[in-house]
Amino acid sequence: MRLFFASWPPPAAAQALARWARDAQAECGGRATREEAIHLTLAFLGDAEPEAALAVARRARGVASSFVLTEARYWAHNRIVWVGPEECPAPLAALARDLGEEGGFAAHVTLIRKARAPKRLPALPALEWPVKEFQLVNSHLGPEGPSYEVLQRFALP
Repeated sequence: MRLFFASWPPPAAAQALARWARDAQAECGGRATREEAIHLTLAFLGDAEPEAALAVARRARGVASSFVLTEARYWAHNRIVWVGPEECPAPLAALARDLGEEGGFAAHVTLIRKARAPKRLPALPALEWPVKEFQLVNSHLGPEGPSYEVLQRFALP
């Protein structure tokens, strides 16, 4: 299984981000993330056993938090367009560490893959993303991009 921990946005935020991605796609091409697949990866586990991942999740000491999406950027090294907060909230970074994210956690949401460098990205609506729970997810790779299966949800106090 190809596992990761993630947070999904509220439906209205996912809709707004999908609209924004379609507008940005006109400038930079690439493949926009499907609305139902928009998520924030907290920790990528890769090829892992679900039981081990569940044990990690149960030990995590995260707390509910939220952040506002204020930044939209292009990363040339992996050809993605992403959005995220100007600064990662401390509770979110701590949760990512507890879940196994190594190194510096960069809170970002990939919205376009295989993009070319845009001259200018559209203005990003300021959207709040509450993190009241996180999910253990199995990723299935397919010709149309990945699809995700939520294996378990974990509420945050």
